Amino acid sequence: MKDYPNVDAYLADSDQWPDEIAAIRPILLSCGLDETIKWGKPCYYIEDDHNVVLFQEFSDHLALMFFQGVLLEDPENVLHAQGPNTHGPKRMRFTSTADIESLAEVIEAYVREAIHHARSGTELPPRPDEQLAPELQERLASDDGLAEAFNKLTPGRQREYNLHISDAKQTETRNRRIDNVVSRILRGKGLRDR
Repeated sequence: MKDYPNVDAYLADSDQWPDEIAAIRPILLSCGLDETIKWGKPCYYIEDDHNVVLFQEFSDHLALMFFQGVLLEDPENVLHAQGPNTHGPKRMRFTSTADIESLAEVIEAYVREAIHHARSGTELPPRPDEQLAPELQERLASDDGLAEAFNKLTPGRQREYNLHISDAKQTETRNRRIDNVVSRILRGKGLRDR
């Protein structure tokens, strides 16, 4: 990931969607957002470093990702989930400056709603209940120390372990994955923590 000092430097180096980013940028700035580079991408935020939107360049489209997109009403039905396991973020997709011109008022309205939620501290709705993988349930039920350590993890870390384990198709693979992460859980570490 290349580090850029600012959005102008990012745009000067972009060869995928610079015109589309340049077309959306004034809309974001007119809403009162500040801009910076985070995770190697143009990111727009409000005071106290509350992220609102981020540009994501893909080969076939430009995405404007709303960090708390799940809170937006989306009457125009233009927001898309990032993937099956994401909860809060949603994004708008663009393939041309004409897309942006036709949706300029919608972009502004959605950004202003996102800013409102960020300033208000609106909480994300709870995730739909997800069941733990049966093998993980059994292991936690039979090992009090592991259960205690697992319950001390943040909900996101618990979920990441569950997704990692339950993603395996076979029981023996799920059990092997549990065996491989027990020591990390007992140390209070997330699946990807160092």
